[in-house]
Amino acid sequence: MTQQKLSDTAPAAPGLEAAGPVTPTPGALSALRPLGLGQARLGAGGLLGRWRRRNAEATLPHCVDNLHGSGNIGNLRAAAGESGDEFAGMWFADSDVHKTLEAAAWQLATSPEDAGLRSFVDGTTALLARAQRADGYLNSYFTVVAPQERWARPDWSHELYCAGHLFQAAVAAARTGVSPDLLTVARRFADLLVERFGPDGVEEVCGHPEVETALAELYRVTGHRPYLDLARRFLDLRGRGLLGHGRFGPRYYQDHQPVREVREVTGHAVRQLYLLAGMVDVAVETGDLALLDAAERLWADAFRSRTYVTGAHGSRHREEAYGDPYELPPDRAYGETCAAIASFQWNWRLLLATGRARYADEMERVLYNAVAAAVSSDGRHFFYSNPLHLRTGHASTGEEAAARRLPWYSCACCPPNIARLMASLPGYLSTADDGGLQIHLYGDASLTTPDGRRVEMRTDYPWQGRVELAVTSEADAPWTLALRVPAWCAAYTVSVDGEPVRAPVRDGYVRVTRAWRPGATVVLDLEMPVRQVAAHPRVDAVRGCVALARGPLVYCLEQADLPPGTVLEDVRLDPAAPAVPITPGDREDLPDVPVVLTARGLVADAGDSLYTAGPRRERTGTPLTLTAVPYFLWGNRSEGPMRVWIPVAAAG
Repeated sequence: MTQQKLSDTAPAAPGLEAAGPVTPTPGALSALRPLGLGQARLGAGGLLGRWRRRNAEATLPHCVDNLHGSGNIGNLRAAAGESGDEFAGMWFADSDVHKTLEAAAWQLATSPEDAGLRSFVDGTTALLARAQRADGYLNSYFTVVAPQERWARPDWSHELYCAGHLFQAAVAAARTGVSPDLLTVARRFADLLVERFGPDGVEEVCGHPEVETALAELYRVTGHRPYLDLARRFLDLRGRGLLGHGRFGPRYYQDHQPVREVREVTGHAVRQLYLLAGMVDVAVETGDLALLDAAERLWADAFRSRTYVTGAHGSRHREEAYGDPYELPPDRAYGETCAAIASFQWNWRLLLATGRARYADEMERVLYNAVAAAVSSDGRHFFYSNPLHLRTGHASTGEEAAARRLPWYSCACCPPNIARLMASLPGYLSTADDGGLQIHLYGDASLTTPDGRRVEMRTDYPWQGRVELAVTSEADAPWTLALRVPAWCAAYTVSVDGEPVRAPVRDGYVRVTRAWRPGATVVLDLEMPVRQVAAHPRVDAVRGCVALARGPLVYCLEQADLPPGTVLEDVRLDPAAPAVPITPGDREDLPDVPVVLTARGLVADAGDSLYTAGPRRERTGTPLTLTAVPYFLWGNRSEGPMRVWIPVAAAG
């Protein structure tokens, strides 16, 4: 379609510049309204604030540098006819440019003075406009390398996947006011998709879902209904086997059964989770309860039997895929970083749609464990896969077999995905409705609802469970402050202005209603005892093991904390020492870890024979004190074995 087509629709509604990454329209089937980056501000203190600052100072500039160094930007220059260089990288390399653009837009919403990021956004947007074809098509691989294959391989090409990430970057740029020109580029491409795939158009779906959620968000920004209708059409077409059998079969693409009828999550985990996010977006905007019910049904399947204790998804390396129910081997866990991020995004959409705390609980779990583990303490090295056990003698066989974080990948989807999530993190903290303010993730932050309610939040969470809130606005009528009590928390207290109040948990939240006055304070204290977590006995791979957790954090053992010569796989938790509790401790050699865990353990000796006749008997060995560190920090001090699931020594 031509540029003139854009004038047929209304411009974005005023006020969207304050919006965050997911913003349902006023008429959507949505229980909660998210606060945007203009209304939720993370402070410099606290773990979430430090992560976002590290992202701005290290991860995001690192991604920009690597887009230039790895050829992604050069590919676009070649597509624009400004270079004769050969195409570099994966055929979907444009998507990494788009994700980094999205991250830059979210960051510029709160750091408008960052001239380097501004230059990247402006320069790259102009380059995309020059690389775009006359009909709106934009994909450097199929422009430079294989123009004859344009639209020819929907199972393989990632053309719509790349388009989706372009649309999401444009949404971020529009909502933050960073670059209206990027929205123009994106809409030219989106109009081409409507023309080709819309009503009575080509019946195809993308082998890698993602465009569905992007089109829904583009509709939310522009008000142009054909974008939402196309997203729904793609969902309605999926499950007809349009993608063929391919290398791994239609289940790999989630193309084996109509989306409203599917009973279990299947196939490539990232694709499945992005598809589910799109299902929720379309459901709430169209009032399609059957579609929303299907997404919740698949949530139950995923989280009852196919999700790791860290919140990671995907147990099979071969297909980057979900396995059978309870197939969750810790050492062979794939747990791709992009799947963890997609799970976070899907759960956020379900939380907005339903208001159910279980979705916020999963956001917290995956953020503090699977997502956080994927980036190093310096912000410039990354895991692609995220195992829960790295064996002694592990031999890395490729980029995705995690033994250490790498600065970049040949398939570099994860680093810019981390960058865009961390840059947009304030947009996931809290929501509002007509009755008040809901806080889902805890951190140092300033929160302001659209109707002027203001709260300052201070906390050392997740290291401590005390969350202090100060109301800084005056209200003429009562309103409710709702605070999530995580499912892991068995006991808590609430006080207002120093006086205890009785506030029972209802639907996962404590709710305090007042006609608030400036200076009112609320303190939520969540008890954080150390927990020993056991898996369902059908998870054969970790039967007889426990994982240590405290608050939202899962902990692990590392070789670095064992005596020299001790083999990690020989270490056991000692059940015969109930008087020695597993307690928080301090370590001078771990200055960035306020809380480590210590436990009584022992080294078992099972002999040298690989197999024995009858049950194997282990001989009790040397007792030792075990130190467990947060899983998200493993591999930062040194390379070496690690495990989350710890065998418990046989009693007696």
